[in-house]
Amino acid sequence: MSDQSEDFDPKSREEREVAAEAATDRSDLLSLMAHTYRGELGRTSSWRTRIDRTTNWAVVVTASLLTWTFSSESRPHYVLLIGLVMLGVFLGIETRRYRTFDVWRSRVRLLEENVFANALDPEGVEQSSWRELLSEDLREPTIKMPAVEAVSRRLRRVYAPLVSVLIAAWVVRLTVFTPPRSGVVETAAVGAVPGALVFAAVGCFYLAVLALTLRRAPRRAKGEMQAAEAAEEWK
Repeated sequence: MSDQSEDFDPKSREEREVAAEAATDRSDLLSLMAHTYRGELGRTSSWRTRIDRTTNWAVVVTASLLTWTFSSESRPHYVLLIGLVMLGVFLGIETRRYRTFDVWRSRVRLLEENVFANALDPEGVEQSSWRELLSEDLREPTIKMPAVEAVSRRLRRVYAPLVSVLIAAWVVRLTVFTPPRSGVVETAAVGAVPGALVFAAVGCFYLAVLALTLRRAPRRAKGEMQAAEAAEEWK
């Protein structure tokens, strides 16, 4: 036992690259890919849960504010505008989580398309350099989805309807509960901020939301943890 310990050199190439043999052994490589797939799928599921949790917060906050605001005529209308700010915060958090989720999702898709699909029906692979792509991404993980694209996707799927509901409720609140002899624009005032300015700010905000929601640029798999030149090859 002592002789074996003395012969062991952890700095030698053979010991450092203990998994290198799997590169030339098909059975070892496929076994390694199966374990890799399970690990990446677990990460994907974990981050998907985090995204859903943020979405749930946004829905609950929206429903709570609507219920509270319309429960009495004395409720201030600007609470719904505060709700828009809170949705913006949730959108920012969810965008960051969505971009991180996409890192693990892209690896899962790479394995599914180039390993499992090929095993089921060997007609070729989607990316001929999939092993190199996966190896580089494991060494230097890169976020492949631009922030603008992530914001657009989350708006389209969740937040644009919530924002629309809050703004529509705000307009209804101003219209239905407008005091006698006061106009809707005057009622929209928040403290010293005139109603016209509040309407202009809300209108610009909603136009920006619509522009990002309706954005139809092609998906660009580029991004940063460290810039990936060929990241567009990822799905």
